[in-house]
Amino acid sequence: MVQRIRIRYAKRGPLRFTSHRDFARAFERAVRRAGVPIAYSQGFTPHPKISYASAAPTGTASEAEYLEIGVQTEVDPGDLVKALDAALSPGLDVLDAVVAGPGPGLADRIDASAWRIELPGVPTEAAAAAVAAFLATPEVPVERLTKQGRRSFDARGAVVRLTVGAGGTAGEAAGVPAPSEVTGVPCAILDLVVRQTNPAVRPDDVLSGLRVVADLEPPVPPRVTRLVQGTLTASGEIVDPLAADRDQVAIAER
Repeated sequence: MVQRIRIRYAKRGPLRFTSHRDFARAFERAVRRAGVPIAYSQGFTPHPKISYASAAPTGTASEAEYLEIGVQTEVDPGDLVKALDAALSPGLDVLDAVVAGPGPGLADRIDASAWRIELPGVPTEAAAAAVAAFLATPEVPVERLTKQGRRSFDARGAVVRLTVGAGGTAGEAAGVPAPSEVTGVPCAILDLVVRQTNPAVRPDDVLSGLRVVADLEPPVPPRVTRLVQGTLTASGEIVDPLAADRDQVAIAER
């Protein structure tokens, strides 16, 4: 293996319903179609060297999914983005790539995520009251069905920030289209930042918590988009996990 490349990609529109396993298969096919000189593991059944970091749940859109590949010959990250994006279906969009530098791996650079949650049919005032009740509660137990059965855990402890946004400004800043407006139908928008915990607290767990503490029940399924993920700083900012690699490349080119 000559080079490691870290890649950011998005899941948009109907493709947000693509499961992680389905995406992995689609990405491997795209690698072959794009002619990427992918490296393979050793052993009786070699596998392409592709590793994924913190995939979003099926059904949620994302502007910040990450993976890393190993290649056998040097490639230009910009050309790689274009080739892979062209080989994937619209809605599975490769956005960025950078040569991996020294230091922590992708998984160690991701400890928080920022999300936008659109709640069609929920007035902003009702959402604000529910959020205030949630934040004022020290512990909010919720349940989720897992492969190991039904599990109960606290949805409050991992929440760093939860606010009622105005018009989806955070999403627009991240390049996400603003929610469609339906005349006469309110649509509250929540901006959520959560730490990566075990078990992971997902946006649907926070929505379950809002139902527990304030009986907030959206009349239609919410639309959830991950905007950013990375390292949470003391000031509450989330640092792009590719930033350190990009800095290393810039230093090397000077």
